[in-house]
Amino acid sequence: MGQFARETAIEQVGENHFRGELCEGWRIGAVPNGGYVLAVAGRALRVVLPHKDPMTVSAFYLAPTVLGPIDCHVVFLGGGRSTSFAEVKMFQQGELKVSVTAAYTDLDKLGGESWSALDRPQFPPWEECEPPPDKGLEFRKRAEMRLVSGTDVFNKRTPDGSGEFCGWVRHSDGTAPQVIDLLMFADAFPPPVFNVFGPVGWVPTVELTVQVRAHPAPGPLQVRLVSRHMTRGVIEEDGEYWDSAGQLVALSRQTAKVRLRKA
Repeated sequence: MGQFARETAIEQVGENHFRGELCEGWRIGAVPNGGYVLAVAGRALRVVLPHKDPMTVSAFYLAPTVLGPIDCHVVFLGGGRSTSFAEVKMFQQGELKVSVTAAYTDLDKLGGESWSALDRPQFPPWEECEPPPDKGLEFRKRAEMRLVSGTDVFNKRTPDGSGEFCGWVRHSDGTAPQVIDLLMFADAFPPPVFNVFGPVGWVPTVELTVQVRAHPAPGPLQVRLVSRHMTRGVIEEDGEYWDSAGQLVALSRQTAKVRLRKA
């Protein structure tokens, strides 16, 4: 069992009631990474639902989480032969922190045509790409990143204005990614708005949706994360994730607020 599996583990403490522990190593500043928290909910959903693979999972972050126990209350919403639905309410210290709605399926049994309007980007291999400078960010102890574009944002504090980051990500302990891990990796890259204004300010997530398409192959994940529109401080982040075998394994969309530091 890898570090991520250990630190997103849950135990059942009642009917459809599960408890996890938010651990050190996954924080952005003082707050546990939203994708990491979502993965804890994802494990609780696997226990309750007849299907075991996330197909689409959406989380609303009502209040910041903290280190320590977190309670997950799962409500089964229904479903059929190929898809089942549920919601999870995540509480800490008696306060509702995160609300999650999900559809689960069996990814290996999906059938039908495949199509994409976009080609998979061609990146240099992991070994040839640069890690961002070590700024003491705790989360990077767990999710290791290599950038293909946007490195000057962190090296020289000079954004290129593209609103995009491209690169690779993997578990720092080398563990192969699993399907639940994609919920965390979908929130692992820096906000693309940093490549517009620089790495300044605070970009809290309001909502995160992850669509999972396939079980990932072993190895690092290839990521393209982009923002195209910011309106009065609200921005979207769209992510695409391919595995080492070249298959599209996940998509994400995030709604966030941008709080730039005042000069």
